[in-house]
Amino acid sequence: MDFKDCVNFANENKTCYLATVEGDQPRVRALGMWFADETGFYFQAQSVKAMCKQLEKNPKVEVYYCTKDFSKVMRVSGKVKFVDDVALRTRCIEERPFVKNFGITDPNNPLLAVFHLYTGEAYFWTMADSMKEADIPRVKF
Repeated sequence: MDFKDCVNFANENKTCYLATVEGDQPRVRALGMWFADETGFYFQAQSVKAMCKQLEKNPKVEVYYCTKDFSKVMRVSGKVKFVDDVALRTRCIEERPFVKNFGITDPNNPLLAVFHLYTGEAYFWTMADSMKEADIPRVKF
């Protein structure tokens, strides 16, 4: 298993669950990941959302991806950073046209939040791994 396997799995199963922390309270929400590549995992949200405020205070997250039948899971934990790159933000608006419904048509709009899970570790889990989670190899990125 290598990081390409993680990228492929995330791109094939874009609906995921992202956990943040607010104070000492975990917060989880379902998201549609934008894309993953060799640099990590990319997401888009609106900057006014509580999730973005939580990420500003604590960039540590965990993301849970799974197949539709839950037969295979990938867990990714690490740190995110917000993306200011105009070309990438422009691409986000082009590839995720629903953001225009929020009035986001300009990549410099402060309402557009693009964030990147750029460092951490990932691992896969199946029912065959039950009771062996600590022994599952991790992929660092």
